[in-house]
Parts: sequence; structure tokens; C-alpha cells
Amino acid sequence: MDIYLVGGAVRDTLLGIEPRERDWVVVGSSEAELLALGYKRVGHDFPVFLHPRNGEQYALARRERKQGHGYGGFTFDTAQSVSLEDDLLRRDLSINAMAQHPDGSLIDPHGGLADLRAGVLRHVSPAFSEDPLRVLRVARFAARLHTHGFAVAPQTMELMREISASGELAYLAAERVFAEIALGLDTAHPEIFIKVLRDCGALAALLPEVDALFGVPQPERHHPEIDTGLHILLALAMSARLGLPDLARFAVLLHDLGKALTPPENWPAHIGHEGLGARAAKALCERLRAPQKWRELAVMTAQLHTRCHVALEMRAPALVRLLEEADAFRQPERFALFLQACEADARGRTGFEERPYLQAERLQRALTAATAVTAAESLARGLTGPAVGADLHQRRCRAVAAALREPEDNT
Repeated sequence: MDIYLVGGAVRDTLLGIEPRERDWVVVGSSEAELLALGYKRVGHDFPVFLHPRNGEQYALARRERKQGHGYGGFTFDTAQSVSLEDDLLRRDLSINAMAQHPDGSLIDPHGGLADLRAGVLRHVSPAFSEDPLRVLRVARFAARLHTHGFAVAPQTMELMREISASGELAYLAAERVFAEIALGLDTAHPEIFIKVLRDCGALAALLPEVDALFGVPQPERHHPEIDTGLHILLALAMSARLGLPDLARFAVLLHDLGKALTPPENWPAHIGHEGLGARAAKALCERLRAPQKWRELAVMTAQLHTRCHVALEMRAPALVRLLEEADAFRQPERFALFLQACEADARGRTGFEERPYLQAERLQRALTAATAVTAAESLARGLTGPAVGADLHQRRCRAVAAALREPEDNT
């Protein structure tokens, strides 16, 4: 048996990036032999094994052949006769189709090293088109490696356009699509991920609600970039700059969906886009089977982000109502993520990138003051039922007014 380091670990090492994990290909062996050596089989579609001591993944060299639609429509051949070259030929990009021999030498049958040095994301063979998930993967690599100067090769982009136009993306499982979107957003340049998907037509196929935002105008006074789709790209770039976690970046991606749904005759105004956007975000999340906490944050951000933006003009009662609607008292961690998403939205505009988002500080101060007020005092005074909530609200308003040094306002 021969064992080679393959894929991302080889690529990242050559780029001077610390590999996240190491994957190995085993040539000239069998499942029975690896099991006898103590390897543990995992993986449903084809044999992958965990090393008995270090837990790293080892896979038998394989050929694959397309049999059906989507990501899972393949049959696999892992016979001992399958060579390393056979295995590398089935991979997506040339920079991922290199292997390292135990003696340190590089096996590079598809020009991966040259493409690595040139900053090119190039498909290995026409078999690239057989797996529609690769469209998302290439967009993700473009986003991750954009800092290193990488771009998609024109021939590969053309294949991605053909896949997008073929309807094959519709056969991908929602969970796989969502997982790739989450990974693509959690990169140094999530805006490049979305841009590449749009350039090849995959955004219209997978996230038509987001694709529809491109070309929708906004008031130039608030959005000098005008185009809503461009604003989404700027806001995503800002979300990465601010170090937002992946679920907050997802909320940024979906926060303005309603602007494609307002009456075009009223553009560039978008009155009521918040409610329209919240419903669209909820439907999109359900279609992608997004986790509940991702869904909740995305819907809340779509519904409430414009209210957050005017927090500096709000008096205590309005601030408390916003905190209550956002369920900030019970879910302060989610509210903090909401504020981060709103900051990325506000600063993701041409000319606003360096403007401090003081609204978040004001709302956090209001939340701290209001959280110190509890229902215990209301109950001690003998109040019951709805009277407790009304009294709690009023006392929260007074506490926030005091903390912000405003005159009391009980309206």
C-alpha cells in the first residue's frame, strides 16, 4: 500500500497557510486491509477511514462515474488497481489535485503548482460538470483565496454557467446548499462568494431573492452606491471586516430582500420593505432548511434593522419597545448579533465605511439599564396579569431615561 497527502493540505502548505486538516489517499489497499490495521470506517457514500491514533482521514483511491442527478448521483470504484493519477483526475480544481509522496516530492499531473503560482482556479477535466456542488465550492475557494490574488479561470467560469443553466443545481439537497453558503460567507471575502455565484448564474438558481436585488435602486442620499445588490456586497465585505460570525453574515445577506418586492413605481423609495423582507427571509430559510437560530436572526434583522438605525433619535419609550420586540431581555446574545448585523448594513455603504455606529452603543446602554428592572417589584405591590407587564414596561422606560439622562417620558 502507498499513502499520499492530498488536496487542501498540499495546496495550503504551498501557499504558506497552516492546513486546517490533513487528508490522505491510500493506493493499492482495500477496506478489509485497513479495518484489519485498526482504521475505523466512516462516510456513507464511499469508504473513508479514520486513523486509529491521530483520527486523520484516509480514503481509498477511487474512480467515480455519474449515474444520476445532483451531488449524490455517482458510483465509485475503489479497487486496488485504481492509481493515484486516477484519483487525482476526479478532483475539482487543479490546485486541489496535487499529492505529496512520503519522501516530500510533489505529484502534480494537472498543473496545480503553476495555477497556484498564477492565482488561477481551473477545473481538472470535463468531469467537473458532473457535480453541480462544485459551482458553490469554486465560489467558496474564490472568496477564501481572493486575498492571495486568485480568480476563476474563464474556461471554468463557462462550465459553471453551463451547469447553472442546465437545471442541475435544483437537484442539490437543501442542506448541502445551505452548508456551502454558510462556508462561503465565513471567508475573508464573502462578497466575492456571492459575486462569483451571480456571475455564473447560480445565484439566480439558488438564491433568486438575493439575485433580484441587483438593479433595484435606493435613495442616493442614504445609499450613494444606489444599487441594492451592490449594497449587499458592500455590507458583506464590512461584515468580514468587523469579524462577524457566520450566522450574522447570513442575516446581512438577507436583510434587504424586501426592496425587490416593493412597487417599482415607488422606487427608489422602499416603504414597508421591512415586513416584506422578513417574510421573504423566513421563506428562504425554510427552503434551505437553515437552523432555527440562523432563521430567527435573519428574520429579525430584516424586520427591525431600520428601527435600529434611528436609535439615536429614539427616546426611552421607543428604545424599550424595540428591545421588547427584539426579545432582547430573554435573548441578549442574539440581540448583540443583531446589532452587529445592523452595523455592517450601516457601514456597508459608499462613503460610510469609517463612520462609527453609535446606535449599537445606545441600545446596549438601554438594554443594560432596562435589564436591571425586574417584575419582582410589580408583584410585591400586588399587581397581577397584564398589569405586571404594563408596570414593568413603564419602570424600564424610566430606568432607560435615567441612564441616558433624558427627561422622563411615559408616552
